[in-house]
Amino acid sequence: MTLLTDLGLLERLVAFDTTSSKSNLELAQFVADYLDRPGVQIDRNPSADGAKVNLVVRIGPELDVERNGLLLSGHMDVVPALEEGWRSDPFCLTERDDTLVARGSSDMKGFLALAVNAFARLKVDQLQQPLALLFTYDEELGTLGSRHFVETWPEKDPLPRRTVVGEPTSLTLLRAHKGHLTYRARFAGKAAHSGFPHLGKNALEPLARALLALTELDRELQSERPEHSDFFPSVPFAPLNVGRAQGGVAVNVVPDSSAIEFGVRHLPGMQPEGIEQRIRHALDGALRGEHYELELERESPPMMAPVGCGFHQTLQEVTGCSEGEGASFATDAGWFQVLGHECVLLGPGSIEVAHRPNEFVPRADLNRGAHMVQQLIRRFCL
Repeated sequence: MTLLTDLGLLERLVAFDTTSSKSNLELAQFVADYLDRPGVQIDRNPSADGAKVNLVVRIGPELDVERNGLLLSGHMDVVPALEEGWRSDPFCLTERDDTLVARGSSDMKGFLALAVNAFARLKVDQLQQPLALLFTYDEELGTLGSRHFVETWPEKDPLPRRTVVGEPTSLTLLRAHKGHLTYRARFAGKAAHSGFPHLGKNALEPLARALLALTELDRELQSERPEHSDFFPSVPFAPLNVGRAQGGVAVNVVPDSSAIEFGVRHLPGMQPEGIEQRIRHALDGALRGEHYELELERESPPMMAPVGCGFHQTLQEVTGCSEGEGASFATDAGWFQVLGHECVLLGPGSIEVAHRPNEFVPRADLNRGAHMVQQLIRRFCL
């Protein structure tokens, strides 16, 4: 396949509507076809239902026991583009005032384009260490693709441990991010006509008590400063957010069930078991023996490269990037650390414009990012 410019490739990538509710198979196939040639190894890690896929593309010599080389990773899915205020087609790259506007241009198909083209330009006999790409699905739904990869990828086939996850950091080097634990609590009642409430049991009443208890727990968490809180000066605690509350079918019916969904963005070093124990303690105290069900629906681990991490220090030297504070959002890097990867976040575009109408990546970021990716490959693979 004829190689495109970085801008031309980004235009092709954003044209694939890979909203998380849809399949990413067409985009993955396009990337595989674009990179396929002698000496390139392409592997697919499909989701359980086969509707989506993680894509692994490798070039260069076999991995050594130290797992040297470089892994560039990003997610293929994007959030929906249903917000009001879009001034152009979200899935058609539009140039505007030295920026490139489209859904996913910043988060994070800009980085995908740079990684794919840098890979495509390499000659197989150039590399002294392997270069790998790992592109995931459903990161926006709670790092589902990377978790699936960690749980299903064969241990006998590891990837390079030095990993750059190209989240939009405005080309600032980040070596820490928070995790995200999402829970659902369910409460049972008994339906009845609202004119005869004594014949039923209102499931919204325990929900109301639970909301107050979780609000108080959030206040406690806000007053605490866990280990590594200095990485997150803007929000140096683990916030608890109740995002949804549901219950009832009509105003004249006593609700027979209700539920709340909430999340905790925990810091590196905080254990999920300890957080859940505190949640249960708060709910038990508020509900005074009344039955409820608590389920951990999704888990995205936090990430932190250790102090003195050689990979992180080398990245600063090679790229000239300054170190920023930790990211208050979760990424695939949290799961990759489970496999022993040394991870950092570094990519073009800003998280502040992601998930918003008229999302954009500055053309200057794309140009500088391309140079940085080439530098990284030269340092760790050539």
